[in-house]
Amino acid sequence: MTIDNLAPREEKRSGRKKSAVDEKSPLLPSRQDEVSGFNEFNGASFSGAVFNLSTTIIGAGIMALPAMVKELGLILGVAMIIIMAFLTEASIELLLRFSRPRKSTSYGGLMGDAFGRYGKIGLQICVLVNNIGVLTVYMIIIGDVLSGTTVGGVHHAGVLEGWFGQHWWNARFFVLLFVTLGIFAPLACFKRIDSLSFTSALSVALAVVFLVITIGISVYKLIDGSIKMPRLLPEIFDISSFLKLFTAVPVVVTAYVCHYNVHNISNELEDSSQIKAVVRTSIALCSSVYVMTSIFGYLLFGEGTLSDVLANFDADLGIPYGSVFNDAVRVSYAAHLMLVFPIVFYPLRVNLDGLLFPSARPLVRDNLRFSLITFSLITLLFLGANFIPSIWDVFQFTGATAAVCLGFIFPASVALRDSHNIATKKDKVLGIFMVVLAVFSNIIAIYSDAYALFKRDSSPRD
Repeated sequence: MTIDNLAPREEKRSGRKKSAVDEKSPLLPSRQDEVSGFNEFNGASFSGAVFNLSTTIIGAGIMALPAMVKELGLILGVAMIIIMAFLTEASIELLLRFSRPRKSTSYGGLMGDAFGRYGKIGLQICVLVNNIGVLTVYMIIIGDVLSGTTVGGVHHAGVLEGWFGQHWWNARFFVLLFVTLGIFAPLACFKRIDSLSFTSALSVALAVVFLVITIGISVYKLIDGSIKMPRLLPEIFDISSFLKLFTAVPVVVTAYVCHYNVHNISNELEDSSQIKAVVRTSIALCSSVYVMTSIFGYLLFGEGTLSDVLANFDADLGIPYGSVFNDAVRVSYAAHLMLVFPIVFYPLRVNLDGLLFPSARPLVRDNLRFSLITFSLITLLFLGANFIPSIWDVFQFTGATAAVCLGFIFPASVALRDSHNIATKKDKVLGIFMVVLAVFSNIIAIYSDAYALFKRDSSPRD
């Protein structure tokens, strides 16, 4: 096949990135930075891209939203979810628009263009911190759901323990080993993110199953009058309770962060001009799921809503077949996380490879390097989930902070830097607002968490 044979095909696909049709560029990319410009297939569909981005968004963060609404009250909590949806769309739009002048095909490439080598390295480190934390938490939750967990000397039986009793094969280590070898490892071996579009669609469907069951239980209990009137506004007693409200911001930002996958999905679209519609559709879908989950999760459990609402489904719901619904909710959500895993793992592997081997040939063309990085990361995550079960506390500080950088601070900084003089006054104002909101809320949230932890640890001495 010659270059002349390829030309008509590229002309028909007018929506592809122009950077992929450069007469002076080699047919095969020779460096890591050029991997996104090389297309091995005809392109991803719109629906596949929507499902992949939606799966990136909906993860463990959804389970913390009912507790966030409990802190802020129903009105302010729902308003926060909607406001963050608009801000997330605005920050992604900044990323895409400021990627055009230099035809940046990755988030790291954009940061490198704006801030040089150290900007790109900073982005890659944040992706590593965020995604390793997220994926470890996914594995911990899956282990808790299937094999049970012990908190404060009280054992909460897992689904498999409830069905079959305690055996060696449904202990935490062996359950996670089976899930890792049988599900995570095969799905992590796909080299294109579009290959995961079917599993992404299934994961979104499982999240909807969780939502439908929660709504059904809430409506049933509303009809029989066993649900109390929810609190509409936050309760503020002192400065400490006021500052605690700001802890909601990192929680919601973490629930929406998907920026590290936007370029990957855009690069594989058959018509890359559809990426804006993909982003808007995905955010609209996910924000709807978030609002409904927050409202009905808080309605169902009220002031007893836990920071991980999934833990509330371990108790008697007070409805017919309550245990069946409990198991259905927990199993569907565990299956959802299993299918989300490869979508979040994909950018983790790409960014680790870019950090360690910035000048190497594309990862998809080096099977040995691809296999070693994949094996090393999955092993690290498996060990973390088994031997560091308190990682959730670490994730609150490191993961949420990295997510705020990825979602707000970095996109705003690119707009404020404005290397190509394309920023409007609106972009500048929005950038300043995002940076101030992210930095201020994160500092207050970390201070509030640290203060609450110190107060809790010192209370017995009083």
